[in-house]
Amino acid sequence: MSSKRQQIIGFMLLLSVLVACRCVAQLNPNVEKGQVNVGNATIAYESQGSHKVPAILLIAGTNMQLTAWPASFCQQLVRRGYRVIRFDNRDVGLSTKFDQVGLPDWAAIGKALAEQKTPPLPYTLDDMASDAAGLLDALGIKKAHIVGVSMGGMIAQRVAYNHPEHTLSLTSIMAGGGKPTFPLVAKPELAGQIPPPGAASDTAAYIKREVQSMKILAGSVYPLTELQAQRRVQQAVQRAYYPDGLHRQGAASLAGFFAGRQEQLKTIKVPTLVIHGSEDPIVVVEAGRDVAANVPGAVFQLINGMGHDLPEALTDQLTSLIIDNARKSKR
Repeated sequence: MSSKRQQIIGFMLLLSVLVACRCVAQLNPNVEKGQVNVGNATIAYESQGSHKVPAILLIAGTNMQLTAWPASFCQQLVRRGYRVIRFDNRDVGLSTKFDQVGLPDWAAIGKALAEQKTPPLPYTLDDMASDAAGLLDALGIKKAHIVGVSMGGMIAQRVAYNHPEHTLSLTSIMAGGGKPTFPLVAKPELAGQIPPPGAASDTAAYIKREVQSMKILAGSVYPLTELQAQRRVQQAVQRAYYPDGLHRQGAASLAGFFAGRQEQLKTIKVPTLVIHGSEDPIVVVEAGRDVAANVPGAVFQLINGMGHDLPEALTDQLTSLIIDNARKSKR
């Protein structure tokens, strides 16, 4: 079996652990909520802050609902003079579910990727980037600061080079740039600590798996307790429970990993910041460095102790980094 095929199989086994952020927002009466039609999807969003100030668009990772962005994180950006927009990607939360296309054909996808061919996907990360740009259009926002985490970081990169007319600045967090020579998973030994996926109808098994994965992804420097993880996963499940979307989003992420997008990254002309945690168990640090190396003028920022997560203890540091990068843009 080729090393590439082994990597693909390993990624498939780890799909259930790709949860990027651990915090669920508190209900806020000042949040504007809605849904807009974008192409072949309806996208649910929340907006917070004045419409008269620059907008920051937050793009979530695999299986993340918009509520996974920490409330303190969003509120900090608003307090510092920005309108914050977060949304459910297609196939998660309250946005359109793509039931009609069925689950991914993993055997066909793996074979195509191993042979360096275009895989049969329900949709791609480019499609999801078009969703993000379409949301800005629907909200009447000409340009925004684009911030993405994990899979959302890969989508944010695509917004920057596919939709530059919508992009003021780019912040890519814990995401690679499609260089296929990097390992798919930084610390595959952690996979054995995650319970295997159960049936979609087994909500209890799903919650148990997500709680365990959240704790592992957070790491030991900024740990997450069992109670904290339980509360946040249960709140997410109460809002929207749809595990099938994880597989289709995961297939899009897998194909994105092997896309080899260095030439596209070189076309990005806006201020770009790449943030990565030193303890990220999913995306190797070198993948983040590679993004910064390929985007002209990009800055790479390593956060010591951060895992594949946005811990509340780092809110001030992370939001300050994003704002400092946003201020470099020419509006």
